Amino acid sequence: MPKMKTSRAAAKRFKVTGTGKLVRNKAYKSHILTKKTRKRKRNLRKATVMDQTNVRNMKKILPYI
Repeated sequence: MPKMKTSRAAAKRFKVTGTGKLVRNKAYKSHILTKKTRKRKRNLRKATVMDQTNVRNMKKILPYI
């Protein structure tokens, strides 16, 4: 059986915590920042744990992470 390939695009966007949860960065922080409040932009900086509904699909495309 050949090795499975990791999706390189996904591997660059997600990290795994010590307990095995997937961590992602938040969207909507790249442009059109003038109309967004300071609080909103500040909260977009922090990474967040991925929702449990998506984890099974992500584990398929990230088999070795």
